[in-house]
Amino acid sequence: MNTIISILAKSQSLFINLTRFSIFVVMVWIGGLKAFQYEADGIVPFVANSPLMSFFYSKETPEYNMYKNPEGKTVQKNIDWHKENRTYIFSYGLGAMIIVIGLLTLLGIWYAKIGLIGGLLTFVMSLVTLSFLITTPEVFVPNLGGDFPTPHYGFPYLSGAGRLVLKDVIMMGAGLIIASDSAKKILSLK
Repeated sequence: MNTIISILAKSQSLFINLTRFSIFVVMVWIGGLKAFQYEADGIVPFVANSPLMSFFYSKETPEYNMYKNPEGKTVQKNIDWHKENRTYIFSYGLGAMIIVIGLLTLLGIWYAKIGLIGGLLTFVMSLVTLSFLITTPEVFVPNLGGDFPTPHYGFPYLSGAGRLVLKDVIMMGAGLIIASDSAKKILSLK
């Protein structure tokens, strides 16, 4: 057991770099998906309900509810609405920004100052994402009725969208670890 503890203790910097790489993979993958219509459509409830981001769209909340494209289905009138709403343009810009954050975080392996920026941006992005738990109705299970009363709905019962958002707590912590490690490297060079 002591051998395992010793190996783990000596491997901290390796694990921090693994965390950088993990953030990079998630950011590039998720950011890259923002170029596709289904992903852009999927973020509309989050953006439309956010006081930090809703100004990017031209349509009012909750109008988007009438123009949802389920994943795997294409409805032209919905796509036309999203084009007018600037859904796709915003998604392209957001995706590019997420990819850049992932690259900055990964580059922290070799460049501490760049890694510090990447870690801090990962933290900030995660805070914004976590704010959706307060602003987006779709993050909690709705009471859709049925043959008998729905026993579990509303807070604290997270929907699929809510579970996806809550995972950013991990990304937030990882961003701070990366930023802290980068700051430590910067200070050691002085």
